[in-house]
Amino acid sequence: MTVQITSLKPGEYTPLPDAGLGALRTGKGNLPLESVEVDARITALTSGVEVAQGFCNPYDVPLEATYIFPLPDRAAVTAFRMEADDRVVEGVLKERGQARQDYDQAIAEGRRAAIAEEERPDVFTMRVGNIIPGERVTVRLTLSQPLPYEDGAATFRFPLVVAPRYIPGTPLDDRSAGDGVAPDTDAVPDASRITPPVLLPGFPDPVRLSLTARVDPAGLDLREMRSSLHVVTQEEGVVRLQPGERLDRDFVLRLDFTASSSLTLVPDRERTAGGEDEHGPGQDGTDGEGTFTLTVLPPAPDDQATRRPRDVALLLDRSGSMTGWKMVAARRAAARIVDTLTSADRFAVLSFDTVVERPETLDAGLVPATDRNRYRAVEHLARLEARGGTEMLQPMEQALGLLGDSGRERVLVLVTDGQVGNEDQILERLGTRLSAVRVHTVGVDRAVNAGFLGRLAGLGSGRCELVESEDRLDEAMEHIHRRIGSPLVTGLSLKPDLLEVLPGTVTHLGSLYSGVPLTVSGRFRGRARGAITVHGLGADGKPWERRLEGTPAEGPARAIWARAHLRRLEDRYAIGDHHLEREIVDTSLRHGVLCRFTAFVAVDTRVVAEGGASHRVVQPVEIPSGWDMSGPPIPMMAAAPVAYTTAAAPAIFSVGRQNDLIAGGPMPVPGGLAGPVGATDAGPFPAPEAMAPRGRLFARSAAAKMAPPAPPVPHSVDLVRPQLVEELARLHARASLPGPERLRYLADLGSRMAALATYVGGENQLSALARELSACERPDADVDALWLRAVTVLTELTGGHGGVPGGPDESGGPGPGAKDRPRGPRPSFWKRSS
Repeated sequence: MTVQITSLKPGEYTPLPDAGLGALRTGKGNLPLESVEVDARITALTSGVEVAQGFCNPYDVPLEATYIFPLPDRAAVTAFRMEADDRVVEGVLKERGQARQDYDQAIAEGRRAAIAEEERPDVFTMRVGNIIPGERVTVRLTLSQPLPYEDGAATFRFPLVVAPRYIPGTPLDDRSAGDGVAPDTDAVPDASRITPPVLLPGFPDPVRLSLTARVDPAGLDLREMRSSLHVVTQEEGVVRLQPGERLDRDFVLRLDFTASSSLTLVPDRERTAGGEDEHGPGQDGTDGEGTFTLTVLPPAPDDQATRRPRDVALLLDRSGSMTGWKMVAARRAAARIVDTLTSADRFAVLSFDTVVERPETLDAGLVPATDRNRYRAVEHLARLEARGGTEMLQPMEQALGLLGDSGRERVLVLVTDGQVGNEDQILERLGTRLSAVRVHTVGVDRAVNAGFLGRLAGLGSGRCELVESEDRLDEAMEHIHRRIGSPLVTGLSLKPDLLEVLPGTVTHLGSLYSGVPLTVSGRFRGRARGAITVHGLGADGKPWERRLEGTPAEGPARAIWARAHLRRLEDRYAIGDHHLEREIVDTSLRHGVLCRFTAFVAVDTRVVAEGGASHRVVQPVEIPSGWDMSGPPIPMMAAAPVAYTTAAAPAIFSVGRQNDLIAGGPMPVPGGLAGPVGATDAGPFPAPEAMAPRGRLFARSAAAKMAPPAPPVPHSVDLVRPQLVEELARLHARASLPGPERLRYLADLGSRMAALATYVGGENQLSALARELSACERPDADVDALWLRAVTVLTELTGGHGGVPGGPDESGGPGPGAKDRPRGPRPSFWKRSS
């Protein structure tokens, strides 16, 4: 099969001359990462990928190498292997603290070992220890991921570089959690684990990159493929990168497919003693388990359907990391959104870096989307330039404060590269409020923080669009425009027939939008047969349903489901639901999928070194393509600047100074690119105090491991009472709405009550009300009875007050005195020891 491959933009991805990653020449040779090989097998709308990282020790002493690298944020990592000296060691998935203890013990005993840990959904850390002089070690990761599909095209995206992230907060005074260049802060307690050192352009001999994608349409009609990197086309659907490409941007391959509604049933496959896969129970009708995947194409849109007017808050990131083409694309994206508004809508534009600004010619708050106001907003956007740091929390809080009128369609659109480190802090502060509005995120970058932007959009049941080039912008914005509009079908629910669906395993249903197929997965027990009917309410308030018969199939459905399920549990944990820790660990270990509470560790039985202290190097990464580093360095960290490795710093070419610079010693600051303060040429071993410790984020020792974690501290109901007062007032104000509109409103209210119940630790009345209001999804729901029930419960929870001191103001914001309310103690970060 031969398929034409076209470029997203000819010439856009031409490499800079003599620029490369990780190839700093020293008197002892290069840095340890020699090669990255990506072998992807794309089958219909899923892909299986093997990533091989090749390390070499150019020194005359044993080496420990650390590499902070990205993977697709929706990928399930299911296998890990270390190969060295004709030996193959299979990795084992363990609770993260235990995996670290096993790794540290092996290194101390002189045995070869490797460990892979997840820091963010799309950021991972690899450590390989006791690589003996001249030795090459290959570490292989196996992963599976779904391909998002929309408007007739599926997208395979593979990230290749961890971009610098803005780190807010006050530095902590205890030891660093990792080997990165930024100090840990109270807002980002693991900043040192997500900030690798960076090489400026100018180094030859890049890491050897090999990427192969084998495409099997599996019965779908494949018409065209488009790529963001230079590729060649070969027979039988094999796509390869040309030699010389760099790890400085995401690889994107778009495949034009014709999809269809379907229900696939995949029985679990169990491991035999010899490592082979075989079908487990369930294939022959016994009580085994499996995974179903349901894909539903949306109905044709009704162009005559009316929609509610919209309130749109548009947030535009203008921080220093948005310089160059990204700022141009972001301005265009924001202007396109403003242009699509009608006179019935209201909007606000907030641009942010370390401060938040609004158009001077527009009034504060939401303004009508008249031609004059839209022109003024676009004029303001055209003047914005990149500067400063990425303080994202404050503008998001301001935007949510503006979106207080639930009688209108409330929409928040965030245009950014997402390069912040305080993702969990933002989710904890805003998670419950984001669930009450529609949140759409537009990630503009060739190495975007896709995991975080996807989480934000998921909380707001919105869309996440990733824009890696200006040519991609128009297509992405068309998708956002459709999602800002009203959904075609809401209140979706599933009714299985002859298929035993396991409770609590079905992924988020969401709504059906024009041009966007709905994909839902879950777990079943028993024979792989049966059907599922999808029920919902159309835009006209009439019942809508679609029945799909199940078809037995094979593939990585279990791993993909487990990763999505773990992601939802981790998001709930980040918001404050800390009792989920044990469930997250158990789910990860049971299904063999890596998460932030577990780690893959491979330990060789052979002793190859003396053990103890060794030469340690943190692999630098390349500046992402499109980032302009020719001027003053971008201030990515609030507490400390990003560390660069550059030809302008001759002092780092000695082995001792290089080790100090990259392995955790003092770092040069941007603007002063001389060697590190206190660096010496004493030899390859750093002083003990210069070696970056790895304790603190997870338990390292048996004693620390045995210490019981602090019990979760639920938030007080007092913190959400102002929001409940506002919800009660809105119920009274909307009591005269027609029946279908009241049902839709109650359904939305139920989802918000569920989010609040989670936030306060499972408050019984809120949880019960949320469950009862889920009946609004059914066509036979009794709107009057449910409405009365909601009013009764909210009146009881609020004491019947129409307002409370420090309650919400008219704009929907927190109101006076809110900042003085206690928030409770900051939760521990992923079993971080004190």
